[in-house]
Amino acid sequence: MADTAVMARRLIKQTIASALCRTGVPATLEALRRQVPLVTGYHRVVEDFDASARQAMPAMLVSRDMLERHLDCIGRRHDFIAPEELGKYLHTRPARPVALVTFDDGYRDVYEHAWPLLKRKGIPACLFVISDLVGTDRLQLHDELYLLLSRALADWPASAKAVARHLARARVPVGRDAWGRMVRSASDASVLTLALLRMSSVCSVRELIAQLSLEVGPVEGADPGLMSVTWPMVAEMSRGGMTIGSHTRSHARLPCEPLGALAAETRDSRYAIESQLGAPVRHFAYPDGAFNRASVRAVADAGYEFGYTTCAHRDPGFPDLTVPRFLLWERSSVGAAGEFVPDILECQVQGVLQGGRSCTWQSHQ
Repeated sequence: MADTAVMARRLIKQTIASALCRTGVPATLEALRRQVPLVTGYHRVVEDFDASARQAMPAMLVSRDMLERHLDCIGRRHDFIAPEELGKYLHTRPARPVALVTFDDGYRDVYEHAWPLLKRKGIPACLFVISDLVGTDRLQLHDELYLLLSRALADWPASAKAVARHLARARVPVGRDAWGRMVRSASDASVLTLALLRMSSVCSVRELIAQLSLEVGPVEGADPGLMSVTWPMVAEMSRGGMTIGSHTRSHARLPCEPLGALAAETRDSRYAIESQLGAPVRHFAYPDGAFNRASVRAVADAGYEFGYTTCAHRDPGFPDLTVPRFLLWERSSVGAAGEFVPDILECQVQGVLQGGRSCTWQSHQ
């Protein structure tokens, strides 16, 4: 039943996208929004999506082949620009639409699969790394939490009440406003992971991971692709033209952090990367795209020139530090049969068929 519903939704999306493209709607919208560059965001780049999706959050993945299809489709209507050119195009209207490609979290498989593809195609890009994880064998917090929750949900009774009871043992507050999310995500480790991350500080997430590890055992034998890049990999990409930016020290969702932690997450991460590369770091990506006034000011105080969110809203006081991005993954632009449909991507990058997540700015003043 679930697969049938998914196919039906994809078919509807494909039909609408094809109709809109035939009538020229995306091209019209493109002309209207040309002043705002298209900035795309990815996470992991893998060789085999289906194999990797059995061991990681699917929405974090794009196969190397699908990434190439996305780039080819976007490149037909856009000129790819380097991050260093972004400032110019944020304030002037280009003759032809421009696009910037970015990757979050600093996964090692970006170096292994995306970097050779980008070099072959001559496409510049930006990689945002989590400075405390570079060169280590530690998992990202969201990956470790997901893997533990996947194992836990297989053992726990499949009810929101049972999940909340287990989470309470780790002192994770499941308030009344979060109850609905718990109900919807009680059987889905990906959704539950995101729901917890969006209400928790880094310290709370670590406490939950510690508690889950006691209950179901620590994560062992994780997919090597979940590891972070090393500093030699970062240096090689930087020398080859990849811009390196910061994604905080620990992947802290900044609106969830105490004010005293913001400077360390933003400033210290920048200093760590600059000390390794011997070059200035000007670009910053907010984990989960989430920001509020305090976090934007912290990013400004840390000396960054550009900041990237996943929200259409921009801070009028710091527009260059709240640049919107459009996140893509393997199945973000596929039709009923799971095949890539260029018309869908064309509509999505122009703001049509994106679906909608509430504006993080409005939620965290």
